Amino acid sequence: MKILLVDDSRTIRNIQKNTLKTLGHTDITEAADGIEALACLAKERPELMLVDWNMPNMDGITLIKKVRETDKALPIIMVTTEAEKSRVLEAVKAGVNNYVVKPFTAETLSEKIEQTMAKLAASGAAAG
Repeated sequence: MKILLVDDSRTIRNIQKNTLKTLGHTDITEAADGIEALACLAKERPELMLVDWNMPNMDGITLIKKVRETDKALPIIMVTTEAEKSRVLEAVKAGVNNYVVKPFTAETLSEKIEQTMAKLAASGAAAG
């Protein structure tokens, strides 16, 4: 599965990448902010995006709204320290499929990825 990691912290991206690798995901592209992520998306569509909320240049919510203008089916999981219910609701309204609060365990990330992909498969959205 192709995964696009979007986080301004190289350390966090490395942690996420290592976690994903332990879960068997090795096809990983990285972007440091929303602008870089959009450039990556223009070249190749991933099968899953993990997006941080707070980033310079373009934050995660703005990125998700931009992606949703043209791609309603791409699975997006918000991975952030923002844990307040209002923030979760804002992310859901913007179009995220799931939400993970940092710090997280490999088990939590794995569960969220599986839930997200299973939901999409069940809805038929993953058929495109």
